[in-house]
Amino acid sequence: MVPVPPATIATEGVQSSETDRFIYTPPTSAIGSRRILVKPNLGYPVGPPVTVSMRVLGEVLKRLRQSSPNAEILVVEGVCSPVALSAIASRHGLYALMDEGMQLLDADQLPLQEYPNRSPQPVRFKSMWAPAILAEVDCCISVGALKRTILKDQPLISASLKNLYGLFPRSKYKARSPNSRGQLHRPSVPQVLQDVYFSIGHLFQGAVVDGDRKFVSQSWQPDRGQSIALGQVIWGDDLLAVDRRACVLGSEAIPEYLEAIEQLRYR
Repeated sequence: MVPVPPATIATEGVQSSETDRFIYTPPTSAIGSRRILVKPNLGYPVGPPVTVSMRVLGEVLKRLRQSSPNAEILVVEGVCSPVALSAIASRHGLYALMDEGMQLLDADQLPLQEYPNRSPQPVRFKSMWAPAILAEVDCCISVGALKRTILKDQPLISASLKNLYGLFPRSKYKARSPNSRGQLHRPSVPQVLQDVYFSIGHLFQGAVVDGDRKFVSQSWQPDRGQSIALGQVIWGDDLLAVDRRACVLGSEAIPEYLEAIEQLRYR
């Protein structure tokens, strides 16, 4: 990856603030909506920065409720460990943030739909299976954590786009481990992320990256590493732009997969 000077990075419409001053602004599509889907990074039974903080997720849910008082708000996640989603949510304190109009749904237990890959150059998947509910709501929002791991000797940045991995059913995309989605690691995660974006990523109208602390691992393990304080939350309507800004604020090089997707979507 080659660092890109901040002056050359297109991050229009992206907002950021110190964590203790974070006031979420929902996308226009969420205002007055009937159904809103929120996909948080909560796939592990480990707290921030491996997963999103309840401070950030709670603010997102609070402002969505204010903008859509009567909406059904669906919190959808698929875990990456043997621990059940309900147990992870309870451990993190998620249920205390949810009102009667909010539901927690396990992505692995939802009806599926085959989403065509709209990329002019699919990497591996011409279509991808994910919960049908993605196409049945008025607004989808990804709430990711800022993380850097090492995969195949290369750094991998995870933010709002990589967060979408948890939506793909392990029954279809598992490899050797039943707890992960190993099929989405071939030929590489950065390449498959192109297919992810053009299959379901384009359905997301909002993105939030919890950058209060950046997680850094010296291996592929996304739940074992060190925490670096940044004290920032980044949000906006475009996943790619939000992830770019998060990388800049986190002093990370812009991932090549973001560049590749941007080139493809403007063809």
